[in-house]
Order: sequence, then structure tokens, then C-alpha cells
Amino acid sequence: MILELDCGNSFIKWRVLSEDVSQVVCGGVVGSDQELVATLLAQRLELRACRLVSVRTDVETEALLRELQATFAIACTCAQPAQELAGVRNGYSEYERLGLDRWLAVVGAFRQVRKACLVLDLGTAVTSDFVDSAGAHLGGFICPGVPLMRNQLRTHTRRARYDEGLAVRALRNLLPGRSTSEAVERGCSLMLQGFVRTQLDMASTLFDSEFEVFLTGGDAALVAETIPRARIVPDLVFIGLAVACPLK
Repeated sequence: MILELDCGNSFIKWRVLSEDVSQVVCGGVVGSDQELVATLLAQRLELRACRLVSVRTDVETEALLRELQATFAIACTCAQPAQELAGVRNGYSEYERLGLDRWLAVVGAFRQVRKACLVLDLGTAVTSDFVDSAGAHLGGFICPGVPLMRNQLRTHTRRARYDEGLAVRALRNLLPGRSTSEAVERGCSLMLQGFVRTQLDMASTLFDSEFEVFLTGGDAALVAETIPRARIVPDLVFIGLAVACPLK
């Protein structure tokens, strides 16, 4: 079986593929290297190889690689920055500084449709990337996601603290909030939707032809109704990872 990892700054998203990589056997999200190893051991999986993308420091990534190799005796392949991959040309002036998760999401999106794309990743941070019909990455934007906005308000505003149950109930609608939890949660959601609408308008200006919209990340559902034609692809980074790190 094949282990795939998307190592972010806050969490590690993981999944295991069947030997012929035709189906996902299991997967999940963990908060640390130790939790990842413990979770995989509990699954009693026969792992043959691992491929991963990491936006962590080199030291942190290397520590995880050593742990995986020592525990499971598997070879690990890491995605690397590239100026061009699978018909997509990196748009950063310093290509190696484009976040690898963003890069692989862009590659994964363009690989599927071979046309202009707007790629929106709605996680702890929110990113947008534009790719034209010729595969040229035109750049993008980064801004705080809902978790960061919410946590900043909770940290710096004493009266803006409430539990997760109230947070969930607050998003049943987007009417003006009549409690702090409703005001914060709905306000953050509306800010996210406003950012997405701006990106759609910009894509319409940048692209001469029709374009596809890809949504990924944990908060994709918050804007799904805003873009009914969007493709919601939770594993978009993994699709790009398979392109960047093919297994023999």
C-alpha cells in the first residue's frame, strides 16, 4: 500500500492507497508526527512506499522522514519545487518560494481540465491561484482563513470567546448576529465569501475564455453555494502529488 502525506503547518493530512493506487483505503487528519505514526500503526497496514508534500521547515520534514523510515522501513519521496510540471509553468519570480501545496493543487487542477483555472484552497489560510489555458500560472493571493480570523478575535478580544458548539449553531444562517458567536462566525464567513467573489471577478477579467473553478480545503463548504459550478476536490493536493512523485 502507498502512504500519501500533505504536511501543513498545523496539521498532517494522510491517506493510504491500494497497491494499484486505484482506491483510497483509509485516511484522516492528525496534529503531530507522533499522532500520525500511532494512527498508522493502529491500522496495521502493509506500507510499501510513501510520497509527501511538506510546507514545514527542512528540519521538521527530515525528522518526520526519519521517523517513518525507522518505524515502517519504507522509502519516502518528497515533492520538490519546479519551474514547470505537467504542462504548468510556475508563475513566481523565485519559483522555489511558491508553497508546494499551492503548486501541487494548481498542477492537479490543470491536469484534470487542460483549460484556464481558478484554484481556491480554503483552510487555515486561504489561497487563490490563477492558471491560464496555456498552463501559465499567473500568481495568486494569500489571506487569513476563517480559523485564523476567528482565533485572532478570540485571542485579542476578551468578550469574543465562546465554545465550538455555539460556533456551529451560529452558521445556520447569515442574518445579522444577535450574539457574539453569531456575529463573529457569520462575519468571518461573509468575509470569506467576499474574497471568493473578488477572485471570480478577477478570473473573468484575466481569462479570455471560460475557466474552471476548483475548491479545496476544510472550509470549501462555506462558499460552495456561492459558486454552484465549482468542482469541490478535497484531495486536489494529492492529485498533484501523484504527478510530481510518480511511483515505479
